[in-house]
Amino acid sequence: MRICVFGASGSELAAEYFEAAHKLGELLAIGGHSLVFGGGQSGLMGACAEGAARHGGEITGIAPRFFDEPGILFPGCTRFLFTETMRERKQLMEEQSDAFIVLPGGIGTLEEFFETLTLKQLGRHGKPIAVLNTLRYYDAMLAMLYTAADGGFMSRNCLRLFGFCVTPEEALDHVEHAEVLSGSIRRLEDYSK
Repeated sequence: MRICVFGASGSELAAEYFEAAHKLGELLAIGGHSLVFGGGQSGLMGACAEGAARHGGEITGIAPRFFDEPGILFPGCTRFLFTETMRERKQLMEEQSDAFIVLPGGIGTLEEFFETLTLKQLGRHGKPIAVLNTLRYYDAMLAMLYTAADGGFMSRNCLRLFGFCVTPEEALDHVEHAEVLSGSIRRLEDYSK
């Protein structure tokens, strides 16, 4: 399975975030999965890639050409795909992946998660999504989504379109065993109940 991992690129984070990201990369490689990610060598993206590389995992980095500067991109990728824009990068990451795992991250990671979730809700893909809630980082986001559903701003069924996981093992287990929605296009009515 080709698993896309979204996550922070920043380096000034608590050690537990790096440990969980590194462990996820190890689990992907040991389990025979390929890592697809944004190509960065720093932050949680880099930690996940390092974990996968340490165990001989296949790694696909995807980044816009303007990131191709010394010290920015992970040098241990099996293959690297360049795009011209961030928008093209996200599209290619989706096309190259069978599932998604979201590590803690900032606005870029949140954008990637919400776009992936929105596309799934709209029936544009049926791929599993897991959110790894290391150190309860995403508690507030989940509470906001429940508030939105309770207020009628979104369907409660949208909350069933992703797994909310505490450990890297749970996140990987979710994407390995989550039901893949048959067919990529589903009716919008399916999500309005």
